[in-house]
Amino acid sequence: MELKFQKLEVWNISLECFDKAYALLEMYPKSEEYILKQQGKRSVTSIALNIAEGSCKHTKKDFAHYVNIAVGSLVETIANLKIGVARKYISPAEFKGAEPLLDKLYFKLLALERSLRA
Repeated sequence: MELKFQKLEVWNISLECFDKAYALLEMYPKSEEYILKQQGKRSVTSIALNIAEGSCKHTKKDFAHYVNIAVGSLVETIANLKIGVARKYISPAEFKGAEPLLDKLYFKLLALERSLRA
């Protein structure tokens, strides 16, 4: 059975972001295991999960709310990775490698939210 969220481009992009972010977060030192690393994993996971959960809601307004939460989780993920760059856990080039995909997801989520609220 294929559920509605599995057909959404934003959900599939969120899985790509998940993989990229996880790979970068794994580069964080052991001292960040229960701080930035785990928080980053929770925030990037939250993106896909909120898209999935919201897709089964009965109204577009409710779905838009979950998409908005996904946007917040994406921004949190980006902030976490930027902190990782600032702390030299990952290089600026490593972040730049993920940035186009993160940006793409951000704008796709905003467009989806806008269309749901129209």
